[in-house]
Amino acid sequence: MVGKGSVNHNTRAFTAKNVDKERSRDNVEFCHSDIKEAYHQLFDGALERYNARQKRNDRKIENYYEKIRQGKQEKLFHEVIFQIGNKDDMNARNVEGQIAKDILIDFMADFQERNPNLHVFSAHLHMDEETPHLHIDFIPFIRNSRRGLDTRVSLKGALAEQGFQGGTRGATEWSQWIEAEKQELSKVMGRYGIQWKKLGTHKKHLSVLEFQKQERAKEVAELDKQIEKSETALSSVKEVVDSRLERAENLIQINENLRKSNERLRMDNSELENAYTEAEQSHSVLSKKNRILQSENESLKGENEILQSGNSELKKQRERIQAELNSMERFQAGVERQICCYDEDGQWRLPEPGAFTSAKSYHENTAKPLVEKLKELVKSLTVRCANLAEQVRSLTGRVKQQAAEIGWYKEKLMEQADTVVQLREKADDLECVRRYAGAGRVQEMIDSIKEAERLDREQKRIQENYDGRYYR
Repeated sequence: MVGKGSVNHNTRAFTAKNVDKERSRDNVEFCHSDIKEAYHQLFDGALERYNARQKRNDRKIENYYEKIRQGKQEKLFHEVIFQIGNKDDMNARNVEGQIAKDILIDFMADFQERNPNLHVFSAHLHMDEETPHLHIDFIPFIRNSRRGLDTRVSLKGALAEQGFQGGTRGATEWSQWIEAEKQELSKVMGRYGIQWKKLGTHKKHLSVLEFQKQERAKEVAELDKQIEKSETALSSVKEVVDSRLERAENLIQINENLRKSNERLRMDNSELENAYTEAEQSHSVLSKKNRILQSENESLKGENEILQSGNSELKKQRERIQAELNSMERFQAGVERQICCYDEDGQWRLPEPGAFTSAKSYHENTAKPLVEKLKELVKSLTVRCANLAEQVRSLTGRVKQQAAEIGWYKEKLMEQADTVVQLREKADDLECVRRYAGAGRVQEMIDSIKEAERLDREQKRIQENYDGRYYR
């Protein structure tokens, strides 16, 4: 059968109610390694080669494990469970259960060799429940891929490389592979004198209890998917908020640098005004330039006040965003606590029926109330996910607005930088005139300019009088 995949359950990191702790010492651990380390071992080389081929940084993959975890095309890993018989004919407490244990151990010995494209990172044989069974957790992968990493995760591709080609809807690669593994298990059973009795898997052969358990497993799986989507949304919102906080801090630093630049500009402007005062006594043109510079300086002061006001508003926005982030973190902690409840709290498990309990009574008094309770929980989580999505849309809009404001501030900073350069150039020119020409020389230049302007006006007046007489 296909397992949901809970490594903590397989390793007995937590113990369910149907587990006999006294018999846990009889369990067999074939292998167990951290799944992240397994991903590093399998894909780090391919990831390095893939990133080396990319010319754009946004197409590089920083962490392949996280890419698969957050993606929708492939699962991080798959679990398959093999069991022989049931609690009546292969009970773990009886001699038959020990035979089933030996068969499963022999079957597992050749599993990895038979399946070179299924990397097994965790495998455990449980003897502390009613019937011996084997959990195998593996990562399917393919090599020499032409798309993405040359070595990447792919269940369908991995089984195809092992010779299982999907055909009809009822004969997929997975179903063909499962059937082949069952045949291998049947061969091992034959060596122990155990014959495989095929009972079929159609729902009409299931008992009412088994069918209800199966339906409950589907509902729990759907609930887990919704919880995973909520966690992904929370992670995305947190990344957006962190990015906005970082941009706000950068803008504060820019404004601080601008304040220092304006302070230096005021000092330079004070020296420039002194130079203008000396030149104003002998050069009216220089005096006019000084008034223009003063006007420009006042404009810069006004723009600086606007920037300071914008900086204060950004600080307030940062505090509001931090408050929203704290609220989202508390919400995430609540979701994580609920997730733990699903695995450990007994209220979310369907208890075994009593010896004299009828199927109808069990359905009405036990299974149906639990399903209704799960439905209510799903509705509640759906509403909370919708609220979270609305918050994400709101934050996205605010991020765009703040990006526009930052762009406006950058343009203003560039304009101020250009103005500062012009002011410094004009100040240097005035200083050169004062230092090298001297006040007397400046006066001579002014007299020469005035005399030239007077002669030009006189010549224009004579020409106008002459033209008037000639045309009359």
